[in-house]
Amino acid sequence: MAESGVVVVDKPADWTSHDVVAKTRGLARTRRVGHAGTLDPMATGVLVLGIEKGTKLLGHLTLTEKEYAATIRLGLVTNTDDAEGEPGARVDASEVGDEAVHAAVARLTGEIQQVPPQVSAIKVDGKRAYKSAREGKEVVLRPRTVTVARFEVTAVRRVEDADGVFVDVDASVTCSSGTYIRALARDMGEDLGVGGHLTALRRTRVGPYDLSQARTLDQLAAEFTQVPLARAVAVAFPVRMLTDDETRLVRNGNRIGPSSLGPGPVGMFAPDGRVIALGENRRDHMKPLVVFEPA
Repeated sequence: MAESGVVVVDKPADWTSHDVVAKTRGLARTRRVGHAGTLDPMATGVLVLGIEKGTKLLGHLTLTEKEYAATIRLGLVTNTDDAEGEPGARVDASEVGDEAVHAAVARLTGEIQQVPPQVSAIKVDGKRAYKSAREGKEVVLRPRTVTVARFEVTAVRRVEDADGVFVDVDASVTCSSGTYIRALARDMGEDLGVGGHLTALRRTRVGPYDLSQARTLDQLAAEFTQVPLARAVAVAFPVRMLTDDETRLVRNGNRIGPSSLGPGPVGMFAPDGRVIALGENRRDHMKPLVVFEPA
């Protein structure tokens, strides 16, 4: 049986997240592999995979903060809000200056209301929005509150074509789970009156895992390396060391006394260093969320 833990993959372009999972199943020699948050096929970068018991971490890692390096093209819209879609209206963006770009970025920073792209996995009336989009049906997607903690412009370039000028904006984004970077590109273009879409995206961090820890699929094929489960929990969440009595209670799914480590999740470790569970704090107790080593 494969060891339990986390694998941090540098996803290549043109691969779906499911493609990476399927490849990793072969490399790890187990079917029990999942990912913490998808990346679109055109995107590259950090894709966190769980192996064996590590799959129990994924729902909690999905909710962590993420970082991206993105390129936004102003002057053209697409039906997917990124470069994979069909092009729509073309508008000369030559009048869009650097100050206007920075002002638009500032308006999209902080806690904002964001409408997901039409081509997204959001369910409307029990059906994925992207499936409706493929059938030519437009669905009403409600705005959601997301947090863009940092939206920093790193370069602004002007690219001429037969119909005028595109403005390409390179940016670094730190955001909450559920934020669509291509929706930021769309909304930035709408704000500036010229339209926009995402032309490049690289995820540089998911929670505590960044590109310095990521391995390409070729590297993993040559030497399969992963973060052991106990270390994966310890770097991602606060750690609580349990007593022997508390360990027995938690392994049976029972509550124990609260801690001062915040609401959670909190990694719960036995005295010998084994990770037993993830827990959450309530007012007067802590209860297990996920038990890795049941009794």
